[in-house]
Amino acid sequence: MPQLTAEMKASLRLLVVDDERTLRESCASVLEYEGYQVSVCSRGDEARETLKRKKFDVVLLDLYMPEVPGMKLLRTCLEAHPDTIVIVITGNPTVDSSLEALRAGAWDYLPKPFSATHLQILLGRAAHAVMVARESHALQADFAREHGNSERVTVLGAAPGFRRAVDLARRVAPTDASVFITGESGSGKELIAQFIHHHSRRSSRPLVAVNCAALPEALLESEMFGHCKGAFTGAVRDKPGLLEAANGGTLLLDELVEMSKPIQAKLLRVIQDGVVRRVGSETTDAVVNVRFIAATNCNPEDAVKAGTLREDLYYRLRVVPIHVPPLRERPGDVRLLVQHFLGQYWVRHRGPGTPLPQLTDAAVRSLRARAWKGNVRELENVIEHMVVMLEPGAPIRPEDIPALGEPVGEEGRPFLPSEVTTEEPYYAARDRLVAAFELHYLKQLVTEAGGNMSRAARTAGVDRTTLYRLMERHGLHRKLATSEE
Repeated sequence: MPQLTAEMKASLRLLVVDDERTLRESCASVLEYEGYQVSVCSRGDEARETLKRKKFDVVLLDLYMPEVPGMKLLRTCLEAHPDTIVIVITGNPTVDSSLEALRAGAWDYLPKPFSATHLQILLGRAAHAVMVARESHALQADFAREHGNSERVTVLGAAPGFRRAVDLARRVAPTDASVFITGESGSGKELIAQFIHHHSRRSSRPLVAVNCAALPEALLESEMFGHCKGAFTGAVRDKPGLLEAANGGTLLLDELVEMSKPIQAKLLRVIQDGVVRRVGSETTDAVVNVRFIAATNCNPEDAVKAGTLREDLYYRLRVVPIHVPPLRERPGDVRLLVQHFLGQYWVRHRGPGTPLPQLTDAAVRSLRARAWKGNVRELENVIEHMVVMLEPGAPIRPEDIPALGEPVGEEGRPFLPSEVTTEEPYYAARDRLVAAFELHYLKQLVTEAGGNMSRAARTAGVDRTTLYRLMERHGLHRKLATSEE
């Protein structure tokens, strides 16, 4: 962690709230010696009025105060001054009480008894976070003036489930609370993580991502924690890890459940006290101030029950859980996403001067009927493929969509009414399912009739004109009709 200068420390205002005189005065003495501006409060009502009236950069707050409970003081402080870093002191730390404090907005907690060294390290990390926040606020203000408050990360979607995820991400972003994002592969978990980081008080520092499933255990440990020269064959120099690279910023732990138990234990230590020990080192190599965001496409509760994910690590990271719904549960967003990717890739591959292809309703119906097991990432790949093949200004028809396949659900079955989601309006859900049924039925009908339209019409019990109209609606006529009697 970069050295805090005496001038920086002198600019920080700290408040210690504790009814134990010895502990209160000891903390104040240590922190004053470090060079901070320190105030103290011994009673709950006094602390409440002080927190309402004055703004502090960091508050050390005893969780069990007489007169006014510490949790109430925590909320009072953050309601009056949301940017204040609050560290709760507790003599009876439990998972429930710690999570309650963190979810209420506490920056961290300090279990009693603690040493002066522990206090100094924790306050040093908090002070570093305050300085990073000041830097980030200045950059965000400059960005807002230059771009008119536009978003730095674009998240597209109007489905209620997706908007709930975005709204929750927006609320948690200004805090330093750890976030656990779940959702299927390709659904947008990393995008939500980017959104949180860029709206946080750490946005001036890096967002570093590590894929825990992509690296073997030894390499993952070296990548995350760094290594010392001579720690293993090929370690020819000291190398800082990703935790040090993310100092002041955010570390995204993608596919966390794939991380081995020994590395999980080592990571938990970093989360708790910020101390990093590189591979092959016997001393503390760095103290870091990092926000953690974890993500997985499986059920983390199942991983905890199976013993592959440490329960204490899970609950430390799952302060705020966010679930990103799959694309099949937000079909109303398909048109919006297609238009976005179409414009983005058309400019990239064709240039800004050529006319953009026009998306037809039939194409949208066909796209909505797809299972999208790869979610938004699969849709993006399909649209990029289309962009390469389409003619400028041409209408996009269902047959232009590559590798559409059958409109199947998760297990290879045709879409059924039981798969309706109430995330979309009634008429939209009805039209989507009718379109999926028509596409599946017509393909099977004409295929079984060998492309003979007269035979297909007799089998379906409709006249050929009606059958032709239905097939044109789905762009199937030229592909499937081959002969007639």
